[in-house]
Amino acid sequence: MQKVVVYAIGGNALQNPSSTKSGEAEETLARVMSDVVDLLESGWSVILTHGNGPQVGHLMQLDEKFSHTMDGWVSATQGMIGHSLALNLDSILMKRRRPERTVCIITRVEVDINDAGFKLPTKPVGPILSDRVVMTADWDIAETANGPRRVVASPLPMNVLDIEVIKKLVELRAVVICGGGGGIPVVKHENHYVGVPAVIDKDRLSSLIAIKLNADALIISTAVDSVKTGFGTTEEKSHRLLTLDQCEDYMSQGEFPKGSMGPKIGSLMEACLHNPNLTAILCQPGDALKSLKGENGTTIVANKTTY
Repeated sequence: MQKVVVYAIGGNALQNPSSTKSGEAEETLARVMSDVVDLLESGWSVILTHGNGPQVGHLMQLDEKFSHTMDGWVSATQGMIGHSLALNLDSILMKRRRPERTVCIITRVEVDINDAGFKLPTKPVGPILSDRVVMTADWDIAETANGPRRVVASPLPMNVLDIEVIKKLVELRAVVICGGGGGIPVVKHENHYVGVPAVIDKDRLSSLIAIKLNADALIISTAVDSVKTGFGTTEEKSHRLLTLDQCEDYMSQGEFPKGSMGPKIGSLMEACLHNPNLTAILCQPGDALKSLKGENGTTIVANKTTY
């Protein structure tokens, strides 16, 4: 029976199209690719998810006439980033004489139009807006530290429309690249779906995919080597293992801010809560296999453990 892992690629592994510095992102992506090959060679089937924030923002900035909808741009970046990841990974797999090949799925995700996020959009997207756009665009707009920007909802993912296709491809031992940017948000109207302007958290979607597929592991890769409490203080502590109860306690104490570590920890907790046998891990790119062995990163577990 094959073991299945959902691996969420951190934004630090993807090159920001507006940045002139590419070396760090390329190095991080190389470590991600190394993780994938290590997992495959250890008998795991791998599903890759990824973010797209800078890429969507870049395309929206180029679209001066606002001729495309936001869900259209999300789908475009899924194809762009998926294509790039697949080329990288297929090249490595062929050199290593691995039998697996990659496949990219344009992933649609159902959200609830009554989600509280639609009533008060807070997620900034796209470029800084000109005075003309602020006055004429029919958008929710908020003032940010750098100037006015469009804001959209960030609803919770309810259902992955393409989950059965993803499941079948995993059974065929493909490396599936999916859920880009948290998926394309859609809502159901009677007997059809329509895209909506929103941003789904990539880690929340990764958790949902792991739950729907009954995956054996969920790995969220990020820039830090483990979950830390007292971050940046003299009381800073790294945790190799955390229970759900401990995570909840630290959450209530404000240890995991909503804008950074909070969604990642919450996503790992959600997956672990639905499937207590799932291995939920946060680690740096390059540490996946060692983290699965308990040697690196942080593992979140459902049961009480003494440590």
